[in-house]
Amino acid sequence: MTVLAAILLATSLHVTVWPNGREHTPVRVHTLRCAPLGGTLPNRRAACRRLAALKRPFAGVPPARVCTQIYGGPAEALVTGRVRGRLVRASFNLKNGCEIARWARLQIVLGRIPAYGG
Repeated sequence: MTVLAAILLATSLHVTVWPNGREHTPVRVHTLRCAPLGGTLPNRRAACRRLAALKRPFAGVPPARVCTQIYGGPAEALVTGRVRGRLVRASFNLKNGCEIARWARLQIVLGRIPAYGG
């Protein structure tokens, strides 16, 4: 594999999760690298497999999508870096059913949806 090919296929992410929202602590921060496998994220191998299996793992909710108005809690997350060589900057929250499903689809990367008692 050439150096250019390796860069184009590279996955390297920085994951920040605010379980109680961005204005509150604690904050969970992890890194993930695929090929070679590395970083601080638990279950790195499974996370890399999940990312490889999804065509557009960090796609947002389409603007015209109708979403259930179910509030999942104040948790927020930000993922930055590269997936398969493409730049990624994706924000996540639990403000409606679509966003909850989006978080759940990448739970192996973002962590379990924090319990919310509100």
